[in-house]
Amino acid sequence: MIRCTWVPPDNPLYVAYHDQEWGVPLHDDHLLFEFLILEGAQAGLSWFTILKKRDNYRQAFDQFDPEKVSRYDDVKVAELLANPGIVRNRLKIKAAIQNASAFLRVQDEFGSFDRYIWQFVGGNPIQNQWHTLADVPTTTPQSDAMSKDLKKRGFSFVGSTICYAFMQATGMVNDHTIDCFRYSQV
Repeated sequence: MIRCTWVPPDNPLYVAYHDQEWGVPLHDDHLLFEFLILEGAQAGLSWFTILKKRDNYRQAFDQFDPEKVSRYDDVKVAELLANPGIVRNRLKIKAAIQNASAFLRVQDEFGSFDRYIWQFVGGNPIQNQWHTLADVPTTTPQSDAMSKDLKKRGFSFVGSTICYAFMQATGMVNDHTIDCFRYSQV
């Protein structure tokens, strides 16, 4: 079975993520919020670091409930900074709280975060046709536009590279290489 070359075949966590989640079009606001927070936490780190800590993140961040996260105070921030199960970076933790509030405002304005975020790809996944991992960009005009608009709305840790990784993870783009068995499935 051929997979994208970024997937270590001897790493069951990566294999499961690639085979079951990565690139699958996602329209659930709750899961979109989770990926937004996790992609921001990943900045400067490997995605594997975040995957290993994902269950800890779910526990620490109240199952990624944006209403609860938006109400976190300094006591909760201190608790999170002491939690070895997550990336203990004050800026990333504060960004998650800030992003929860911005997320809720977007939901109020658009009816759902899904309706808002998918507008950057015209409502449908972009079907790329990459031959190798080297062909896959780290940013696109769509991720640039998304980043700019998210920042304007008060989000942080949403640079264009993070936005493109979010688009890949949530199936807004199909960046499986054409030889990968998942390419035609998603």
